[in-house]
Amino acid sequence: MTRRLRRKVAKKGKDDAVSISFLEIEVEELGLERNDAVDWTNMPDDTVIQLFSCLNYRDRASLSSTCKTWRALGGSQCLWSSLDLRAHKFDTATATVLASRCVKLQKLRFRGAESAGAIINLQAKNLHEISGDYCRKITDATLSVIVARHEALESLQLGPDFCERITGDAIKATALCCPRLKKLRLSGIKDVYADAINALAKHCPNLVDIGFLDCLNVDEAALGNVLSVRFLTVAGTLNMKWDLVSHLWHKLPKLIGLDVSRTDISSDVVSRLLSSSQSLKILCALNCTVLEQDPSISTTKTNGKVLLSLFSDILKELSSLFSETSIKGRNLFLDWRCSKNRDKNLNEIMTWLEWILSHSLLRIAESNPQGLDDFWLKQGATLLLSLMQSSQEDVQERAATGLATFVVIDDENASIDRGRAEAVMQDGGIRLLLNLAKSWREGLQSEAAKALANLSVNANVATAVAEEGGINILAGLARSMNKLVAEEAAGGLWNLSVGEEHKAAIAEAGGVKALVDLIFKWSSGGDGVVERAAGALANLAADDKCSIEVAVAGGVHALVMLARNCKFEGVQEQAARALANLASHGDSNSNNAAVGHEAGALEALVQLTRSPHEGVRQEASGALWNLSFDDRNREAIAAAGGVEALVTLAQSCSNASPGLQERAAGALWGLSVSEANSIAIGRGGGVAPLIALARAEAEDVHETAAGALWNLAFNHGNALRIVEEGGVPALVHLCSSSLSKMARFMAALALAYMFDGRIDEFASMSSSSESTSKSVSLDGARRTALKHIEAFIRTFYNPQAFAAAAASSAPAALAQVTKKAHIQEAGHLRCSGAEIGRFISMLRNSSSILKACAAFALLQFTIPGGRHAVHHASLMQGGGAARVLRAVAAAATSPIEAKIFARIVLRNLELHQVETSI
Repeated sequence: MTRRLRRKVAKKGKDDAVSISFLEIEVEELGLERNDAVDWTNMPDDTVIQLFSCLNYRDRASLSSTCKTWRALGGSQCLWSSLDLRAHKFDTATATVLASRCVKLQKLRFRGAESAGAIINLQAKNLHEISGDYCRKITDATLSVIVARHEALESLQLGPDFCERITGDAIKATALCCPRLKKLRLSGIKDVYADAINALAKHCPNLVDIGFLDCLNVDEAALGNVLSVRFLTVAGTLNMKWDLVSHLWHKLPKLIGLDVSRTDISSDVVSRLLSSSQSLKILCALNCTVLEQDPSISTTKTNGKVLLSLFSDILKELSSLFSETSIKGRNLFLDWRCSKNRDKNLNEIMTWLEWILSHSLLRIAESNPQGLDDFWLKQGATLLLSLMQSSQEDVQERAATGLATFVVIDDENASIDRGRAEAVMQDGGIRLLLNLAKSWREGLQSEAAKALANLSVNANVATAVAEEGGINILAGLARSMNKLVAEEAAGGLWNLSVGEEHKAAIAEAGGVKALVDLIFKWSSGGDGVVERAAGALANLAADDKCSIEVAVAGGVHALVMLARNCKFEGVQEQAARALANLASHGDSNSNNAAVGHEAGALEALVQLTRSPHEGVRQEASGALWNLSFDDRNREAIAAAGGVEALVTLAQSCSNASPGLQERAAGALWGLSVSEANSIAIGRGGGVAPLIALARAEAEDVHETAAGALWNLAFNHGNALRIVEEGGVPALVHLCSSSLSKMARFMAALALAYMFDGRIDEFASMSSSSESTSKSVSLDGARRTALKHIEAFIRTFYNPQAFAAAAASSAPAALAQVTKKAHIQEAGHLRCSGAEIGRFISMLRNSSSILKACAAFALLQFTIPGGRHAVHHASLMQGGGAARVLRAVAAAATSPIEAKIFARIVLRNLELHQVETSI
């Protein structure tokens, strides 16, 4: 039997780059024939520059390389006013190359300490805005050099991850070097001391927006000296002296907005700030536990000011800021953006609100505190979707990341909250996310793809994503040269592929080829990308048609390469799972043999069964199980050390997960089809762990352990080992108590092999070193075994049906018995000529119980419609089985079960003979 594990995936689009399709449309609109020659170099310069502005940096560079004219236009200063380097390796050498184009650069986004150190080499002296993330390793020295070289700086933002190595010294240097500074937002500073803040107050007269987020200590008194500040956030900051705050900050003459979210502020302080400050218009206090637990907060007087908290209707509160009655409700942010009569001061407030709300909602989603389900369903999802439509790119990104995060309730097991996911879908979130994913900005592409991937874990959302064209969009993003974008898109395809209905669409869109290409492209240094690509291919490979496409696209070679060379357990697990699914289609395609023939494949999988990670061991053993159905693979696995490795694995997994136990036993079952392997497993210590697995609780483990023991018991040496190792009680328990009908059946067959008489000969002839180490009572074991074999056969006995079949040879009477006796899964079992011969010999056994058992087994193997029924019928017709079956059916001494079962087998053989002649 074959086990398949399925997971999630999505499909890739066939459409070309946006620029090409755009130009084709333009040609058609001009009335030109598609085949007419067009000299693109004759386009007006303004048109070319506009075209460049719609492309990401890689595509700009690619297009610039086509001719000298376009190379010159690609360097136009208007295209280089802003630069987002987060997705690129940015070091000193790269900065030096770009320097000539960055003379008028005004806005820069970067990622990481290495990029920060290279900024000064851009020589962008007119830089106004710097925004960085992944800043944990950035030091005071690096930041001080940056601000010293960019005196025109007006905005500096570092976060949201903590700036652990930046201190107040760098803040002080910023104040001294950047007198035009208007906005300063830093996250995770350990100590923002008084001298640093006072320096800002003294040297930065235009500083209106200050954010010290998630800091350990901030000098509250010094902040009271920054008289220019209009917007202040200390969200997530610890150790705040709130009494001091309440007595000082209300005196700030220009303070309009204050954000104290995720702090321990009390209702008394909130009341004093709202009542005392003359300028304050809005106070944001989201997820403030002390405040929310105080029942008196609901009666707090706001004096016409806006208080935003998790227990308030946020959009309703914000609508009070507007005099226009049309700006209210769920579309408040959108209505504000579209309003023609926009007040400048109100615009500043709303722009700041978008930023702080997106930041706080993401932080709350990341910490996932208990008790917020109602908030997320009624307000949180709507707010995130509104913020996703902001004109601020970083707000859009954080909102999309927030959507990706707040739906997840168990990251380890990829579990999401159904209600939250469907709330996003019902509010039109899927279309909004897909629109973001189509943006040329790679940061938006990445975060939108991440959100779509997480939401698609929910089957209803996955269907909505597919219906909205999301499969094509994600497939296109999977071809991105940006590793982060490709990684998230591959994750979306992985999750979408859980649905069987999406697999064909993925393949039709060229998704298989794109995913295989990702593995080759990022096999070195791209563990996250290739894990998702391999996971997606594993899901696709579970489908028969898609599995052929995977092989044709070079997927076998790519996956074996990962299994052989990659050291990351996530990649190893998914590569092994994909190979297992490729090999799971039996005779329907040639992938099983193709995997086995790929150089190093079997050796790599055998080696992975020794991995310290259970998931890797499970998938590797599952792959070997499926591969062992091919005769050549079976022997090659053994030659690669597979028997020893799998016996060791079985010995070590008594306390493992049922999935690993099932596959370890299943792989040994598959290998034991070969007599040489069966003997090697017995001699190598494989009997005892299989007996232990037969005592496991899971039904699937019962089946594979019973199947392996059944194969092993065919050899009389193994049969004696099973008895000596205490296997009879384990098989008896399976035969009588397992909830799996197949496990009971194979346990009965194993017991029948063990006690059909051959073991007696071997026991008397075997050497002392081989079989006399334990005192075994074969007679007692035989009586116990036969008793339970008989009880198993009797469970299929129906007195009325058997009486009718005995009294009549009509097919209908036999059909009633067959219906009751049929074990559907037994049709997947394939027996060799020797095994069929053994059951025929068993029909001549003096034991009436073994006769009935043999006839029952042959009935299962020959029922028309069974996968291998024709094969078994052919073996029996060539082995003279019909004569023996007639003798059993006619013998007065045969039990009624044996008689009727034998007649049914004869009828089956006749039916197969007729089919063959036709």
